[in-house]
Amino acid sequence: MNPLLDFSGLPRFAEIKPEHVAPAIEQLLAENRALIARLLSDSSPPTWQDFIVPMEDANERLSRAWGPVGHLNAVMNSPELREVYNATLPIITQYYAELGQNLALFDKFKALRNSPEFAGLSAARKKIIENELRDFRLGGAELPEDKKARYLEIQERLAELSSRFSDNLLDATNDYTLVIENKNDLGGLPEDVLQVAHEAAQAANKPGWLFTLKAPSYMPVMQYADNRALREKMYRASGTRASEFGRAEWDNTALMDEIVRLRGEEASLLGFANFGELSLATKMADSPQQVAEFMRELAQRARPFAEKDLAELREFARAELGIDELQSWDVGYASEKLREKLYAFSEQEVKQYFPEDAVLPGMFKLVETLYGLQIKASVAPLWHDDVRFFDIRDAQGQLVGQFYLDMYARNSKRGGAWMDDVITRRRLASGIQTPVAYLNCNFSAPVGGKPALFTHDEVITLFHEFGHGLHHLLTEVEDLAVSGINGVEWDAVELPSQFMENFCWEWDVLHGMTRHVDSGEPLPRALFDKMLAAKNF
Repeated sequence: MNPLLDFSGLPRFAEIKPEHVAPAIEQLLAENRALIARLLSDSSPPTWQDFIVPMEDANERLSRAWGPVGHLNAVMNSPELREVYNATLPIITQYYAELGQNLALFDKFKALRNSPEFAGLSAARKKIIENELRDFRLGGAELPEDKKARYLEIQERLAELSSRFSDNLLDATNDYTLVIENKNDLGGLPEDVLQVAHEAAQAANKPGWLFTLKAPSYMPVMQYADNRALREKMYRASGTRASEFGRAEWDNTALMDEIVRLRGEEASLLGFANFGELSLATKMADSPQQVAEFMRELAQRARPFAEKDLAELREFARAELGIDELQSWDVGYASEKLREKLYAFSEQEVKQYFPEDAVLPGMFKLVETLYGLQIKASVAPLWHDDVRFFDIRDAQGQLVGQFYLDMYARNSKRGGAWMDDVITRRRLASGIQTPVAYLNCNFSAPVGGKPALFTHDEVITLFHEFGHGLHHLLTEVEDLAVSGINGVEWDAVELPSQFMENFCWEWDVLHGMTRHVDSGEPLPRALFDKMLAAKNF
């Protein structure tokens, strides 16, 4: 059986092959289209049970088949998978665009909205129907046929451009390596960073130390390397990735121009003055003007402080570091030196207190205490040996949710940190469907037999993504389209994640999730107080 068509449990990652993708998606699309034709041919008034539920089931199967494909494309990218992903993406995009433009479906939703049943529906189900009506209008359902066809073309092209943009960035990032053979050129870099670079060089059969543009390699160079020419070289390489300054086939310039142009055309087709208005139609802010005014007011308040900070940094760099003209590649380095002078600590010193095997249990303990839960390691098919899987249970031992944790950077994985949904909570005839999430970061992997060490910023990132995960996993809503992060305004989605970040500045929480990697001592209060003093530095 095609593993992408097995919806009985978790994705069968070990068995999914590129050749499974097209047959699975084509079969599901054919089934879904047949179902929609059947629903539309039914002349009886639409009801939640006979109209919404079958469509929800069908579209969930499609998203659960396509979800693992998109996930693997982001975390285990390969030429074969990329090819099949990019070939299948247009037919998926076309299907959803067709749905959004289907006037007969739109009429069914309007009929349900105006039916006697609507008043008796739960708040969640009413919200789903209202959202659908809004999305039909935003999807071009009311456009004349010729404009519908153009809208469809735009959606397919935007999906293609977006995927190519990501591919180009990943390829340009992976392509750049810098080998340094003389250790004297690496003054200031911490020992653990040098060890990772040395192991990377050995793995590539090169002498010396190998650096890349991935965050765990790039950021320490910008922050600690005394060698100004090295910082400049890395900075320029990072800042010109996938641009006109690199290989022509990875240049994203034309893609960005086309994306902006198509977004403008899409907004115009739907009757909006600009893409900002269209974007905000599903968000909390009211208008682009409101957003611009908010940003201007913020800038007005922040600018004097930023200018003062920059003047202080320039003077410090000139007087103490011999840097007459502070450049972009000097800012991280000079800031770290100034932090050490003003607050008598470095981020590297703090990092020694955040080994993964203290941070992770500490974060879990916090969540267990806050929400009365238990988080335990569990077993599932995985896509990489570094990935781990966990169960979340309530106080009675009932399974509430599950999540994958993929923390380390690697060549096949796109940059950044993100949460995504695998399975969403909903009520089925058989009971509650357990929600499952992906949590992805790009931290340094363990080296030299020691656990991975995190900067305090990385700890904040981990808490942030776990906040998104909790939003998805701890929902009590039982209807798919508004369960977890679904149906939430996209600017509101950031609330639970930023709420979680605050705990990284609470002594009672932080103290309990630290342990010096060598001495075993917890984070000293005096060092925490310095971190707090430097928080807005």
